[in-house]
Amino acid sequence: MALHSAPAARRSSGLITGILCLSGTVVALQQTMVIPLLPDFPKILGISSDDASWLVTITLLTSAIATPIVSRLADMFGKRRMMLISMAMIVLGSLIAAAGGTFVTLLIGRGLQGFAISMIPVGISIMRDELPKDKVASATALMSATLGIGSALGLPLSGLIFEQFGWEAIFWLSAAVGVMLIVAVALVIPESSVRTRGKFDFLGAVMLSVALAALLLAISKGARWGWTSEPTILMFVLGFTVLALWFPYELRVTQPMVDLRTSAKRPVLLTNLASVMVGFSMYANNLSTTQQLQMPKISGYGFELGVMAAGICMIPAGLAMVFFAPVSAKITKRFGAKTTLMVGAVVLAGAYVARVFLTGSIPLIVISAAVVSIGTAIAYSAMPMLIMRSVPITETASANGLNSLLRSVGTSMSSAVVAAMLTALVIPSGPGAGLPSIDAFKNIFWLAALAAVAALAAAAFIPRYGAKPESAVRPVTPEGFEIPSTDNDIVVAGRVIRADKRPVKQAVVTVMDMAGSPVDWSRADNEGVFSLALPEPGRYLVVTSADGWSPTSQVIRFDNAESTHTVMLGERLTISGQVTIAGLLTSGTVITLTKPTGEFVASTLTDHAGRYGIALPSSGRYILTALADDGAGSQARQIAVIAQSTSVDFDVPLEQLPVPSRV
Repeated sequence: MALHSAPAARRSSGLITGILCLSGTVVALQQTMVIPLLPDFPKILGISSDDASWLVTITLLTSAIATPIVSRLADMFGKRRMMLISMAMIVLGSLIAAAGGTFVTLLIGRGLQGFAISMIPVGISIMRDELPKDKVASATALMSATLGIGSALGLPLSGLIFEQFGWEAIFWLSAAVGVMLIVAVALVIPESSVRTRGKFDFLGAVMLSVALAALLLAISKGARWGWTSEPTILMFVLGFTVLALWFPYELRVTQPMVDLRTSAKRPVLLTNLASVMVGFSMYANNLSTTQQLQMPKISGYGFELGVMAAGICMIPAGLAMVFFAPVSAKITKRFGAKTTLMVGAVVLAGAYVARVFLTGSIPLIVISAAVVSIGTAIAYSAMPMLIMRSVPITETASANGLNSLLRSVGTSMSSAVVAAMLTALVIPSGPGAGLPSIDAFKNIFWLAALAAVAALAAAAFIPRYGAKPESAVRPVTPEGFEIPSTDNDIVVAGRVIRADKRPVKQAVVTVMDMAGSPVDWSRADNEGVFSLALPEPGRYLVVTSADGWSPTSQVIRFDNAESTHTVMLGERLTISGQVTIAGLLTSGTVITLTKPTGEFVASTLTDHAGRYGIALPSSGRYILTALADDGAGSQARQIAVIAQSTSVDFDVPLEQLPVPSRV
């Protein structure tokens, strides 16, 4: 296709943003489109209400499984390609659901629709790769908000279509829109040249899928099954057991499904933690508002609105996210993404505190729900920027996919907590029946406010990036991170080795331009291989470091993506020295390194010149001990290890051996 190879700069950034955001909104609609129909599906399909709830659960499960997998595949094999595959899943699932007409076909269709939620993190990574630098923040903010926009608009839209045309029309319309978006994506969205080389981690993907499915099943079905029931406990045990096996496997595998070392970096870890909390807080608004408005007047606080009317009341919340996404982008450009996330969390917390007291009229509820959406839009917009500034460019899709997955975990937890609250605090409404009390809703709002405060606390500890160097010639984000140009992007590969040509595992390679501005970084795999995305061919400063090795810096010219560049680390950092016994050099002296708490670290023997060397351990305090070959003397010293070689010499005095007593 001719348009496939056209430079992205020649295409309208507004058109690219519009297509991606529309795709994200359509995908988000799939999450809530059947919720208004759940009370009617038991009669329509001849199933129980518990069976009907699986039409929501199956989408949750498949979206959680697909998001990290599709995002990783997008980094490896092409972001536009995976977007097209995800959209095709929506079309296929919608056709199966609409044409089948049975519970089984509807369940299969809903499962396939869930795969498409991964389009949102993939779309965000495309924006970073393809849009001009000054457009990325606002476009990313709007794309992030589509999850909330689609979820809010899905309730009234599906209710209206159902009442006018029947439930099948919802899926026919979804299929038609999906086909149009496939064509639009194929014609407008360019395929990114930023790719990650290597093999896909199939075992890691399977293990993560099993763990996520088990945990999300336990969370989403725990209220129905019973939190202490055997199925719930079994799912929790299975999920945590597989996760316990998955974590060490991912740390050992050469090219992991999820880079846990990068995910453990403080900015990424805290942003992901905030994502869980914001997801929890956001979804509580969607779930509780419509139910609060539909409560009968006999409850003493309800307004007895129909499903359609209650859904319409959520439209202002969806529109608020659209209008405030650009506002959040301006905050990010002016003050940084960390501040944006903190502002969003503060607005969320304040809105929920207000919701506790503003329950007396429909307008007050609608306005306070809209303010919650404003806080959500502001917070959501900051997260991709915080993630992308802290991960390698070649891993942006998978990193954003993990962030989106954790948002889904937060929404799943919110769903379980809301269901538990609404069933635990009830008021009698007839023989054997009860309605949720107003205190149940207030408790939900308090918990959502606490979740927002937890997100604020996590955001407060995210480190700020320093100011960009004054000599920088290229514009950078407020955090000092340069987003690559789209005209001449190249992805280069290299290998980190030591003097004996063996690879150095997990070395970190950082690239800066000749003016000192950061460009990209990468963590070498277990074979020492790394990939870097550069804005254009040319000369770059490459800084390489690894635990236990002296860092190196060198200027390398990267002209194309075909050649592999070798980076050699400096000397191995050690604890070394010379040992004498009573002033004399001797070989075979035992040198041991232990921690002050008693743990053994390493040991070695001196050579013929009395010299020894031990690989430098992690920073901290240690006990270094020398023991003479014949046990005639020993000496111990406490040393402080930092990230540089340390020299410690010993002169071990001979001990006065006790004379055996005679009887």
